[in-house]
Amino acid sequence: MSSETDRHRPVTSEEFRRACGRFATGVSIASVLDRGGAPHGLTVNSFSSVSLEPPLVLISLGHQVSVINQFRAAKSFAINVLAAEQQPLSDRFARKGHDRFDGLEWRRGVTGVPLLPGVLAAIECDVYKIIPLGDHDLFIGEVMHVTVREGNPLLYFASSYRHL
Repeated sequence: MSSETDRHRPVTSEEFRRACGRFATGVSIASVLDRGGAPHGLTVNSFSSVSLEPPLVLISLGHQVSVINQFRAAKSFAINVLAAEQQPLSDRFARKGHDRFDGLEWRRGVTGVPLLPGVLAAIECDVYKIIPLGDHDLFIGEVMHVTVREGNPLLYFASSYRHL
């Protein structure tokens, strides 16, 4: 039983992260092109559908991520939903300090955004709204084009990759 003191104690970021880690998520790579046409991206699991009419999705990016300014400046972005066998790709885009697209095969989507091969879904979005919230920005995207294939997803639960 929690005490009155526990009830009013602020939740630490570690406690909050651990609790959120108990929610299984899919794994995706968000990607954009900068003004010079260079691709940028990062692994995200904070992706969600928002609305069917109009079709809207959101991703949440921390202010500290290395590509935040490229996402803020972009007019469009993509969500590349990873398949179970794409854990190495997820790891590559989660690491810091290197060009994540260096030597990697990719193509431009219908909207011009970078799309990765072998993904379960590629969701191309125009930026609908960016909402600064706490230490993150919410990027709301209006879905302009999708491609989908069959397969099993890469999942993340309790700080580990999982598979169906």
